[in-house]
Amino acid sequence: MAGPTIKTLSYKRSHFATQLPIDYLYSPSHAWLGLQPEGPWHVGLTKFATRMLGEMVDHGFELEPNTPVQCGQIIGWVEGFKAISDVYCVTDGAFLGANPALKETIQLITKDPYRAGWLYAAEGKPDARCLNVHAYRELLDKTIDRILAQQKGK
Repeated sequence: MAGPTIKTLSYKRSHFATQLPIDYLYSPSHAWLGLQPEGPWHVGLTKFATRMLGEMVDHGFELEPNTPVQCGQIIGWVEGFKAISDVYCVTDGAFLGANPALKETIQLITKDPYRAGWLYAAEGKPDARCLNVHAYRELLDKTIDRILAQQKGK
């Protein structure tokens, strides 16, 4: 989907590669937060998270727009071919609503994870555990190395 250019950092380890938006924040649970020009945060799943879940098949949110939320609160779920996962809030503030485009095209979560595939909008303060792009790259390195070590051990 067209939009302003996002500056990215190339990342590759083993068989996984992605372009990580530099100005985004990343949660340890592989969600991203991008501050929108009009003010709220868009929150989505990183390409790593979508790869672990597989092709998206469904999603849902349990909150009405403008509901107060806290970091770590379960606010919804996503279902992929490989797994179902809870969606956790990564801000203290308010849930503003789900991405309406996903009702028609759930595949945006996988196909365009850092732009059109955002899951929900929120306002407030990001989780203190969120990482900048460089710290998230280090987390990805450790996570992928751990997966590779487990695969070798089988």
